[in-house]
Order: sequence, then structure tokens, then C-alpha cells
Amino acid sequence: MNKPLPPSQPNEFSLSDQDFEKVAEFAHKNFGLAMSSSKKPLVSSRLARRLRQLNITDFQSYIKQLDGPNAGQERNELLSLLTTNVTHFFREPHHFDTLRDETLPPLLEQARRGGRVRIWSAGCSTGQEPYSIAMLLRSMCPEVSNLDVKILGTDIDPVVVNTAKAAKYQLDDLAQLPKEYKPKDLTGDTMPDNIRSMITFGTLNLIEPFPFKGKFDAIFCRNVAIYFDTPTQQKVWSAFQKALNPGGYLFIGHSERMSGPAATHLTTAGVTTYINNPT
Repeated sequence: MNKPLPPSQPNEFSLSDQDFEKVAEFAHKNFGLAMSSSKKPLVSSRLARRLRQLNITDFQSYIKQLDGPNAGQERNELLSLLTTNVTHFFREPHHFDTLRDETLPPLLEQARRGGRVRIWSAGCSTGQEPYSIAMLLRSMCPEVSNLDVKILGTDIDPVVVNTAKAAKYQLDDLAQLPKEYKPKDLTGDTMPDNIRSMITFGTLNLIEPFPFKGKFDAIFCRNVAIYFDTPTQQKVWSAFQKALNPGGYLFIGHSERMSGPAATHLTTAGVTTYINNPT
């Protein structure tokens, strides 16, 4: 989830204030999404497309389906409608410069001595971010597959997670990969196995307790918290801080700001980049 939704278009359905509040409440409770009344025309336009697909004539009937027999699938459809996935390889290059120059060198030395290194791409969308991290790692350490270095990619939307797992991308996008990071064995439209094997993908809702036992050395969560209200953002920031090893790095989106209890434990280390203070 990476970009504010585009302007809406008029539609023939009528979304009442009461129905909008029901959708907004559902989205906040289940996905953490914050939708003010100004988003009502947008939500109406987005949902109208789904109503046409389902041959439903009113929003009340659609809302009932969110708790119906196929509720899980329809909730995923709703999530996709309310968010927009926009991403590309090596997005926000300054983060990857920091990863290359500051974060990874000591971690790779640690791995060469038999240590464990874990990096998490939270809100990985269709996979470009974790694959970018993997390509950077391999460029710095060709033997990385022999080390205990792993990347986790998660997103709340199972549709984009499946796309990430497939690892197939437009040839034009792959052609624009930086030469210094582009895998030599990349042919066609699919990421090579030695890049894919570094990453484990899964679905995860960031507003729920994290299921991990171990901690991470770096977490990327960029342009996800823009969908949350301030209390939810602060809850997520605190969860990330607790999931980081001391000295671990947190990378957030360019329009996001750190606040709340986590800010007392995270030191600024660059543009929207933070280091977890040793306790």
C-alpha cells in the first residue's frame, strides 16, 4: 500500500453517510485504514465498480457480504479497492544508499562469522522492495546464499503477495535496474532463483500482534502508515521498534513522520531513517 487514492468519479449508486460510516468503521477495525468524510465520494466510486461486478444494486447489501459466507474473499476485495499499490525497484534511492553504506557492512561481517541477519519488508506490495534488497545484498556479498541472511516480505493484501511470489515483472521495469545491482543471470521477465530463494513472502496485518520470535536488523515500512490515523501509526511504530535488534534500522516513507513512544527509542539516521537505540 503505497500511494494516496486518486480522484473519484461520479457513479449511479448512492452511498449514504450512514453506510459510509459503516464501511469506514469496518476498514479501520480490520485494516487500520483511516477514512475521513472527505473520502466518501472516492469510496462510493471505488465500491460502485465492485457492486456492478457482483450485480448488487445497493451498498447495504454489499456491506452485509462483508460478514457473509465468502467474507474473507470479499474483505480482500474491499482492501484492494480502498488502497492503491504503486511501487518500483530501488524506490527512494537514499534508503538503499544507507542500506549499502551503513546498515549492511557490519551485518555481512556478522554473517560471515556465522551470525544471523534478518531484514523485513513490511508492506512489500508486489515485491519490488524485497527483491531490490536481495539484489543489493548479492552485489555486496556474492556468497550470501551460503550465509544465514534472510529477507521477509509481507503485505496485508494476498493478491499482491501472490504477485510478489511469482516474481514476474515488466521487461521495461527490469531493464531500468541499476547496472551495479542487476543480476547477471537475469533473463526474461522473472527474477532468478538465487534472488528469489533469499526471500520468504506472507500475508500479515500490521495492526495485529506480530507473530515473530526473532528480531530484525532492518525493517522497511514505507508509505503504509499514510493510511493510518495517528494512534494506529504510533502503535505500529512501537511494534516495529520492539521488533528491531538494538542498532537496527527502520526505514519509513518520505511523507511519514515518527511520533509517539517509539520516537524516544529511535534516533534519526537520515531522511526518514531511524536507528533503534541500545537499551
